[in-house]
Amino acid sequence: MSDYAISAVGKLAPVEPVPHSHEMPEPAELRALFHKESQAARRKAARPGLYIAVIIYLLFAFADILLVPDVAFYTIAARLVVGVTALVTLETLLRVEAPTQWLDVTCAGAIIFGYVGWLIPTAMSSNQESVAYYMVFGTIFMMSANLFFTFRFRFSVATSTIILLILYTVNYFIPSTTTYKLVFGAFYISCFIFTTYINFKLNRERYNVFLNALEARNQHREATERGRALLRLSRTDPLTELENRRAIDERLRELWNGWRQHGTAFAVLLVDVDFFKRFNDHYGHQEGDRCLTKVADRVRRIAEEHRASIGRYGGEEFIILSPLYSPEHVASLSQEICRAVEGLGIIHDERRDGTQLVTVSVGATYTRSEAGTKLERVIQEADSALYLAKASGRNCARLFDPNDPQSSDESENIAAVLRIAIERGLVSLVFQPIVSLRSGKVEAMEALMRLSMPDGTSVPPSMFIPAAERTGMILELGQWAIRTACLQLASNEHIRTISVNVSPVQLKAPGFAASVAAALGDAGVPGNRLAFEITEGLEMEMHSDVLRCISDLKLLGIKIWLDDFGTGFAGLSWLRLIDFDVVKIDRSFLHDCLTPRGKAMFQDIVGLLRNRGPKILVEGVESEEQMELLRIRGIDLAQGFYVGRPARADSFGSLLSAPKRRAAAGCPN
Repeated sequence: MSDYAISAVGKLAPVEPVPHSHEMPEPAELRALFHKESQAARRKAARPGLYIAVIIYLLFAFADILLVPDVAFYTIAARLVVGVTALVTLETLLRVEAPTQWLDVTCAGAIIFGYVGWLIPTAMSSNQESVAYYMVFGTIFMMSANLFFTFRFRFSVATSTIILLILYTVNYFIPSTTTYKLVFGAFYISCFIFTTYINFKLNRERYNVFLNALEARNQHREATERGRALLRLSRTDPLTELENRRAIDERLRELWNGWRQHGTAFAVLLVDVDFFKRFNDHYGHQEGDRCLTKVADRVRRIAEEHRASIGRYGGEEFIILSPLYSPEHVASLSQEICRAVEGLGIIHDERRDGTQLVTVSVGATYTRSEAGTKLERVIQEADSALYLAKASGRNCARLFDPNDPQSSDESENIAAVLRIAIERGLVSLVFQPIVSLRSGKVEAMEALMRLSMPDGTSVPPSMFIPAAERTGMILELGQWAIRTACLQLASNEHIRTISVNVSPVQLKAPGFAASVAAALGDAGVPGNRLAFEITEGLEMEMHSDVLRCISDLKLLGIKIWLDDFGTGFAGLSWLRLIDFDVVKIDRSFLHDCLTPRGKAMFQDIVGLLRNRGPKILVEGVESEEQMELLRIRGIDLAQGFYVGRPARADSFGSLLSAPKRRAAAGCPN
C-alpha cells in the first residue's frame, strides 16, 4: 500500500518510500562509509590518546636514568622535544580543522620519532648490556601503533612495520650473542604478529559494530517513517481523502483556543447528505461511496475557495471550519454548498419528498461571547441548526440564531424533559445483540438509551446525551440504566452479558463504583455479567480518579470495553493503561473496507489489537459480505443491523435466535 501525506487542503500527497533495512549498500560502499564515519571517532580519540602517550613516554625518563645514566640527559631531552613537538603539531591541526588523516600521520610520526629519538642516544651508552635489555621496550611503540590509537588497519600495520624494521636494524648492530639476537628477534616478530592480529580483530569488531549500528539506524528510520505514515493515514478518511474526525477535532480545538485566547472567531458548518441511507440501500454501497466522494470533492472545492477546512465527521456528515468574516458570509457559504451539491445532478429516486436528486442539509453556527465556555456548545449549536434544516424539509441551510426560540430553547427543552424522564417513563432501554462469529450465538446485548418528548417525538441520542452530561442528569439516567440492565439480567438467564455505555461524567463522580455494587447486589446478579462501554474521545481524560474507578469496577468483576476505537484521541493511551476485555472498532473502519486504503487501515487496527490481547468487536455490520470479511480476519464479535436491530426487552426471544440463524452459515458449532 502506498503511503500518503495530507496536504493543507485535505488532498493526499505521495510520501517518499522508506528504504527497508535489508537494502544495504555494496561492500565497497559500506567500507567507504565506515571509514568516513570512523573519522569522527579518530578525531575525538587523537587528542587524549596522544596526550596520554606523551605522558607515559616522558615518565620512562626514570628508566633512562636507571639503565643508561650516561646518556640519560640526551634521551630525556629527545623525549621532551618529540613530545612537545607532537602535541603542538596536533593542537595546530585541530585548530585549523585539518583532515583526519593528518591527525593520524601526526600520531604515527610521534610514535616513530619518539622511538628513534630515544633509541639513537640510548645506543650510544657505554653500558651495552643494559642497552641490549633496554631494547625490549621498543616493542611498546609497536604495540601502541596497533592497539593504543584507532588508526585504520593498513596504517597501523605500516607504522608497526617501520618500528619492527628499526628494531631489527638496531638489534643487528648492538654487540650481543647470537642467542640474544635470535631470542629477541623472535620476540619482536611475536609481538608484531600478536599485536597486528589483535588490531585486525579490533578493526573487524569496530566494523561489525558499525554494521549493526547502521542496521539499527535504518530500522529506526523505517519505523519512524512508517509510524508517521500510519499517523497521517489515521488522520485521513480513506474514502473521501478528507481529514477524518480525529484530525478535524484537533483543528477544531486549535481554533477554539485561538478564539478564547486571541478572539479569532470562526464558524462551524455541519453538512449532512439527505436520505443517504435510502440511497445506500437502493443503489448499493459502491454507488453510495461514489456519491459521498463526489459530494466531498464538490464541497471541498467550495471550502478551499473560502479558505476553510473540511473533514468527514461521520458516515454521511461533513464538517467545515471557516474563518468568520460575518454571519452573512456563513449563511452565504451554507447556501452555496446546498446549491453546489444539488447541481451535481446525482439521481436519487428513492426520496419521498418530490426531489429526485442528492442534496444536503447544512447547519451552521459561529463563535459568540454568549456561546459559553465549552467547545462542545459550538458543535451542539451547529447540530441543532442542522436538525432544524432537516425539519424544514432538507436541501436547505440554517444558521443558529440565539434569538430564535425554536433553536435556542431546543436544548433547554430537552434538559427540562430529562428531569422528568424517569418519573414519566419517557426514557427507555432497547437492546441490540452482539454475536460471536465463532459459535453464532449471542454473546451479549448492548443497552441503548432512548428518550421521547411528552408528545411522543423521539429525541436522537446525539442531542439528549450531551444535554444530560451538561446538566448532570447523566448521573441519574446512567444509574437508572445500570439498575434496569441488572434487573433484565436477573430475569433472563439466557443473556450472558449486557453492556451499558458509561459517560466520563459518571466515572469521575464520587461513589460511582459503590452505586454499581449496590445495583448488582439488589438484583442478585454477579458483576461478570455486566460490561461498561467507555468511549475514547475529547471528554475522556486520564485522571487518576477515573483510572481508580475503573480499577474498582474490575474488582467487582465488571467487564470494561473500549467503544468506538479509532475515532478519538486517546485510544492507544487507554490500551496502554487499561486491560480492556473487549475493544469495539468503530463502524467507519468496516465501511471503508471497500477501498484498498480502508482495508489496509482496518487490517492495521486489527493487528494492533491482536497484539494487545482483548477480544475484538466490530460494529456497524450491515451485510453478509461484511460478516464474511470479519470471519476471514478472525474477528471475535459482531454487531449491527445485519446481526440484529435494537429492540425492547420483550423481544429478547427473537433477538437471541435471529443472529444465531444468520451467523450459523459461516460459523462452526
